Amino acid sequence: MEIHYKIIGIILIILAIIHFVFPKFFDWKEELKPLSLINRQMMYVHTFFIAFVVFLMGILCLISSNELINTQLGKTISLGLGLFWTIRFIFQFLVYSPKLWKGKYFESIVHIAFSILWLYLSVVFLKVGLSL
Repeated sequence: MEIHYKIIGIILIILAIIHFVFPKFFDWKEELKPLSLINRQMMYVHTFFIAFVVFLMGILCLISSNELINTQLGKTISLGLGLFWTIRFIFQFLVYSPKLWKGKYFESIVHIAFSILWLYLSVVFLKVGLSL
């Protein structure tokens, strides 16, 4: 199981770094123009802190995988991470509209890839977290 935590750690660090291209990739300079200043800035700030938390999760998985798997506190943290990623997996289908990806090759690939990723994270963390 420890190898899965190491893999997850690397994936989460990469995912965190990818967040820094969101403003350019999604053309936020133009797309967010109609919003008030506070709403525009909240998008940037919240994206930064989401990336930061995902980065910290990745670091935690890399440097503390043994503790996350084999201690009571680690298993409790793993359970929390499992619930977090399970909710993210559910949101992939219940919050994002299929109009965003259905019939679009690249978007469908991204949707499927991230669905698999969210499921993988959920299963690994919940497996450890539920072994309390």
